[in-house]
Amino acid sequence: MRIVFKTDYMQDIRPWKDGFQLSLYLILLAIAVAAPYLLDIFYLGELTNVLIWAIAGLGLMVLTGHTGQASLGHAAFLAIGCYSNVILIEQGVPFIIAFPLAGLLTGVIGATIAIPALRLHGIYLAIFTLALSILMDDVIVLSEPITGGVAGKYIAGVDLLGLTIDRWGTPILFYWLTLAITVIVTLGYINLLRTSLGRSFIAVRDSEVSAQAMGVDIAKTKTVSFGLSCMVTGWAGALMGLYSGAFNNETFSVVISIQLLMMIVIGGLGSIHGAFFGAVVIGFLPQFLSIAKENVSAVFGGGSVAIPGLEFGIFGMILILFILFEPMGLYGRWLKIRTFFELFPFYRKDMFKRQKSYLKTERLR
Repeated sequence: MRIVFKTDYMQDIRPWKDGFQLSLYLILLAIAVAAPYLLDIFYLGELTNVLIWAIAGLGLMVLTGHTGQASLGHAAFLAIGCYSNVILIEQGVPFIIAFPLAGLLTGVIGATIAIPALRLHGIYLAIFTLALSILMDDVIVLSEPITGGVAGKYIAGVDLLGLTIDRWGTPILFYWLTLAITVIVTLGYINLLRTSLGRSFIAVRDSEVSAQAMGVDIAKTKTVSFGLSCMVTGWAGALMGLYSGAFNNETFSVVISIQLLMMIVIGGLGSIHGAFFGAVVIGFLPQFLSIAKENVSAVFGGGSVAIPGLEFGIFGMILILFILFEPMGLYGRWLKIRTFFELFPFYRKDMFKRQKSYLKTERLR
């Protein structure tokens, strides 16, 4: 059993619980920095993809996990961030300026869309954002002079501080760039949740009626949340464009929006850790299935058989299992295991019993 004895009020608001937890985070960061020397190029590329998905997950987590607003349209904002970044670079804007501007532009567009959209609630908001994601495909095609239409766009690499960073030519530099952006976004997210705005997000998620009674401006809070969510998602989209090198209107399909939502649900809604756990599942599961099919073919003989829809079928089955048996996701399961060992032998089985999340007044609205 481990007990944290607090002697200072600052211990309640700092990002880590104690020195032991901080040391674990630092060790994890050191391993991430050293990953290029521990992994081959293929697995380093897959780890880079996981980090990009984690940034996108953090973007959606702001809106869905901490503000309680369902969205099935964040692929549209991935596309806006991706195209904005590349178009700015093509116009001669340096990457170090174009990248932040792409996220800010995506955030402004998202906040503007949120003004009418957030008058909707629940399934109606999800349908609206889903329609937005579907509509983005047509917008990209019709804006061919700017976006390249069906032919799409291509970007070889970017120049940063005198270095040429390319996903294929310099994968180690591209990984470190992605890791640095991931760390910055994560630290910003952690500090956001410690502010009054972050607490307002959580209050709106738990009960809009109670939040309004406490003086929270519901419309403003939702709009800001939507804008910040789209800004972070736009940065993830910009990195996705650099990662793939070539993209068009089909790259950011509605399937990406569904995968994003599945990712944060499987990882654990309402937690920063959940975005990373979900990104690991989304990033590595396709490769795991591919390797598993090859091994099965090697054991039983015959060539590798392509099974249409296998990947999404597995994703769907995993999502159903988590909703039924572990609504808190992978992070919730890890939290229970950690708490068991920390409190042993005083751990109680019903410590994590599910509670009703909404007031009766909201359920009847």
